[in-house]
Amino acid sequence: MRVRFAVSPIGWTNDDLPELGGDIPPERCLAEAALAGYAGIERGGRFPEGPEALAALLDRYGLALVGGWFSGRLLELGVEAERARLRPVLELFRAVGASVLVYAETTGSVQTRRDRPLSTRPRLEGTELDDLARGLDEIARFCAGAGVPLVYHHHVGTVVETAAELDRLLAGCSEAVGLLLDTGHLLLAGADPLAVARRWGARVRHVHFKNLRRAVLERARREDRSFLDWVVDGIFTVPGDPAGCIDFVAVARTLVAFDYRGWVVVEAEQDPARADPFLYARLGRVASEAAWRAAELPS
Repeated sequence: MRVRFAVSPIGWTNDDLPELGGDIPPERCLAEAALAGYAGIERGGRFPEGPEALAALLDRYGLALVGGWFSGRLLELGVEAERARLRPVLELFRAVGASVLVYAETTGSVQTRRDRPLSTRPRLEGTELDDLARGLDEIARFCAGAGVPLVYHHHVGTVVETAAELDRLLAGCSEAVGLLLDTGHLLLAGADPLAVARRWGARVRHVHFKNLRRAVLERARREDRSFLDWVVDGIFTVPGDPAGCIDFVAVARTLVAFDYRGWVVVEAEQDPARADPFLYARLGRVASEAAWRAAELPS
């Protein structure tokens, strides 16, 4: 296959809600990720911050660091301050060979606020989204110059949540800004992941295969609650879960048509006490590989 499969550590430990897996050491996460058959993993908040220690930990389990989240504050701080915040992260990622930096603009975000329903998320008005696009383009060029390409993560609860907001952002940026296509966040935001993949497939440089449980999603359509409330209620799951509702073969087939080559990351923030991280990680890897193999078959 033209892709490799990685996993997010968020199924073991949720950095935004430490009561979900806060007692699970990173060594268990990495060991189980390797045992589940993954080649790589995204960075977790409890991973070592020094390049030597992080590289040694990854090498112990035979895993590559494929990238990691960065909470952008471009709207709040401006380009120069954002560059300063990024430098140590980029140095770390370059030192351990990470493929991308996952950037999301989080100024005013409610994604980490359990006391704030999703309807209260920040929204940009007038030309503010165009201003964000111009600043993001500068940041992306800075990251590329440091050897770690930037991919933008549209995220529920932030200023770039909907398909329309994502369209306007990407249209205002050069190709220096890659797209992280997250199937779960798109569907939760009311978008069609397949349509977004077809529209922006040429810009996709990182992929999150995240599933949604249909029954919980239907409640989320009716009830205005916080993002973290829905996480706790189990809205997210992995590919292969019968309770899920995303057609990963169709998404993979679209990305194959654009000749996507890179990492496919299985991600599902769940309560590890209710959803065994190893079992779900293995299920997600097997189903994701099967979906991609099916997508690569001649039609």
